[in-house]
Amino acid sequence: MSLPRVVVAAPSSNAGKTSVTTGLVAALTARGLTVSPHKIGPDYIDPGYHGLAAGRPGRNLDPWLVGEERIAPLLLHGAHGADVAVVEGVMGLFDGATHPTVEPGFASTAHVAGLLRAPVVLVVDASSQARSVAALVHGFATFDPSVRLGGVVLNRVGSDRHEAILREALGAAGVPVLGAIRRLDQLHTPSRHLGLVPAAERSAEAVATVRRLGEVVAAGVDLDAVLRLARTAPDLAAVPWDPAAEVTPTGSRPRIAVAGGPAFTFGYAENAELLAAAGAEVVTVDPLRDEALPDGTDGLVVGGGFPEVYAAELSANASLRADVAALAARGAPVAAECAGLLYLARELDGVPMCGVLDVATAMAPRLTLGYRAAVATTGSVLAAAGTRVRGHEFHRTHADPPAGPSPAWQWRAAAPEGFVQGGVHASYLHLNWAGSPELAQRFVTACTPAVRSEPARAHR
Repeated sequence: MSLPRVVVAAPSSNAGKTSVTTGLVAALTARGLTVSPHKIGPDYIDPGYHGLAAGRPGRNLDPWLVGEERIAPLLLHGAHGADVAVVEGVMGLFDGATHPTVEPGFASTAHVAGLLRAPVVLVVDASSQARSVAALVHGFATFDPSVRLGGVVLNRVGSDRHEAILREALGAAGVPVLGAIRRLDQLHTPSRHLGLVPAAERSAEAVATVRRLGEVVAAGVDLDAVLRLARTAPDLAAVPWDPAAEVTPTGSRPRIAVAGGPAFTFGYAENAELLAAAGAEVVTVDPLRDEALPDGTDGLVVGGGFPEVYAAELSANASLRADVAALAARGAPVAAECAGLLYLARELDGVPMCGVLDVATAMAPRLTLGYRAAVATTGSVLAAAGTRVRGHEFHRTHADPPAGPSPAWQWRAAAPEGFVQGGVHASYLHLNWAGSPELAQRFVTACTPAVRSEPARAHR
């Protein structure tokens, strides 16, 4: 299939990839193009800004989570109807997963660019260099001949003279300069313990920032040159990923509530698409604002986010907490990961939560982050015992105890983790169900009336 596309990379983290990518998406969208935004890696926050700029969901492309074979199909699925796809990389261009089960560079920006057969635009932080930029770019252009470096965007340029020196130095490097962007401290995007503040939380401020990023990129980057580069990407020998081909619809139509709103912004679009393809009616519940679960809720999915930031507000919504506890008490399926685990706990930083699990959770001094190859230690509404999945952890909280009598997962030499209790499956492990569609199938099946009549016996 034909799809113009470009990957935005950098020599390292903090070079400005997200700002440039978001601005590029916004600038192209302002031109009247339909842009499909994507993010390499498991990160949830950057796609929120991409989606705000594009007016359509930002989606992830992570071969660790979904497998190499699904990367191109997922790109084509997300880019349906788009004029061009813009893909933001992760970390430095050649930095990938550090896991003993994969080769060096696996899941790196270079790896995914190769799977997508896409040209790369390198964003270089020029704030502390001049002629040395040519050596840097030359090294990245020649390190791996399979990576096609199609152009450079110079970021954080100090002055006209600085830009002239940089362009002159790069003239002999053989890589076109597609644009130069000046230092703009007023466009700084606020961060906290897990990275950027999600776009959904910043509301009007985020909209204004994205609009301004689009203006800055439109003024500093040759958009026509970027589009010409994107159109050099060859056709992909792949068909779009189709959630309906991954699962089988159930005979009934269970209603599954999915937590959303500012406190629960972490989720992969494919998860909800798989639930719907498996026959569920997917509805959204905002635990900050909704005082009850939607009428007729048969199951609940609570993904990731920042409940620790909104602990007082979540606790104050006592009616919804009681509703969630009642749903779990009657054995209805509940799938919770990371923030969802915190919400189901007895308390979070000393503030009462739903009390579904007899667990105390609190902020931790260190960030827990990394890919995990996990196996289900207990059969549940989400996974049969022995099911193997690939996920990731991304949190700065801890649970006491970290696992229940029937743990959810175990990976390598680590102790068992998470909780399986009646119809509840709760864990710190984040999963993209596109990589394990049987999870969505099993969960929707568990939510059907025939299964719900005997939840405890059905999933032991």
